[in-house]
Amino acid sequence: MQQLGRITFDPNIMGGKPCIRGLRVTVGTIIGLIASGHSTTEILQAYPYLQEEDIREALEYAAWRVEEIEVPLVYV
Repeated sequence: MQQLGRITFDPNIMGGKPCIRGLRVTVGTIIGLIASGHSTTEILQAYPYLQEEDIREALEYAAWRVEEIEVPLVYV
């Protein structure tokens, strides 16, 4: 996966959830809005401090994340 410079993780912001550029807007919020049928234009109007590239990277991160495999630790 390429480096996603707009997706940030900070334990002091939204509990460390993946956010857009350190803002209090999570990737989950963006994905939820898109899943609810909101267009990019509507999202940018509702969050004027976001940019179209922020939404694209949120989608890219979410697509990567659902494909990531979590392997449970096995203690022997």
